[in-house]
Amino acid sequence: MTINFQYVNIDTSEWLSEYTAEKLNNLSDKYQFLISAKVFFKEDNNEPVNSKICNIQLSLPGPQIFATSNEKNYEMAVKETISDLEKQLKKRKEVYKTF
Repeated sequence: MTINFQYVNIDTSEWLSEYTAEKLNNLSDKYQFLISAKVFFKEDNNEPVNSKICNIQLSLPGPQIFATSNEKNYEMAVKETISDLEKQLKKRKEVYKTF
């Protein structure tokens, strides 16, 4: 699975990219039909507490799936976003089983 990272108006972080890639590769091991992922990190300056935003868009056969979350730090945002994606992937896998 190919993973593209975009840091919107923030500095790039090698650690954050590696951490997110590891989590996404774990998903890819579970769901072999994943093709690629686009990961966006941004910061909401208008939000005082949960200002770290992580958006992940997954490409797979059929419609793409997308999840976003905003948390106190990027690590928590990544965990929450991937958790949301996994719920969607479980539903999608059930649809593939019926064919």
